[in-house]
Amino acid sequence: MRRPKSAPVLPLVNDLGLGETEVLALALESSDAIVVLDDAMARRVAESLNLKLIGTLGVLLSAKRAGLIAAVAPMLDQLQALRFRIAPRTRAAVLGLAGESG
Repeated sequence: MRRPKSAPVLPLVNDLGLGETEVLALALESSDAIVVLDDAMARRVAESLNLKLIGTLGVLLSAKRAGLIAAVAPMLDQLQALRFRIAPRTRAAVLGLAGESG
């Protein structure tokens, strides 16, 4: 794991965790970074910094489209077993985009 080389000034956000802060700091050090963030506050900060971003569900959809995984549904099941929160409507939408029934 790489740590940021510098301590770039990020907006002071009380609810932003250490992990999200480091992801954003590393992304600011690279012109071609794509950050993977699910936290709503972290996503807003990334957008305000004009960083490219994707969420976990977007990564799963991209992986299926690239043939890296056969199905998204089992991955969603595993995430939910680990307490990753996915609203039923969001799950249905993701499975629809993946061409899977849910």
